[in-house]
Amino acid sequence: MNHYKLVLPEYLNPGGSLFGGYLLKWIDEVAFITANLEFPGNRLVTIALDDVLFKYRITNGEILRFQVNQTRLGTTSVAYNVQVFAEGENKDRMVFETQITFVNTCSEGQKAPLIHEGNKTAC
Repeated sequence: MNHYKLVLPEYLNPGGSLFGGYLLKWIDEVAFITANLEFPGNRLVTIALDDVLFKYRITNGEILRFQVNQTRLGTTSVAYNVQVFAEGENKDRMVFETQITFVNTCSEGQKAPLIHEGNKTAC
């Protein structure tokens, strides 16, 4: 699933490039949206974000495309690969990649089996 974000001046650090915290926030948000669309009725929380390594500069005005693909499905958790592409002057340049994992929880916070199409959890 693809999501998009425009890099605006308020997202830049003093050096003129994207502040990394915004990118991580957007990754968490777009992956969470994808997971909730794929697993409605679950109470998903982020438990891991792997390999946070900023290799490329992202600047004002670039349009970022977030490509989110499911990579693992467990009993209580689901993981996604998130690739971020800058679609500006250098069309479709991958600028970041990570894996994010969500776990389904009960209202008390303990792990719960993922709800699939009409199944109910033990919570």
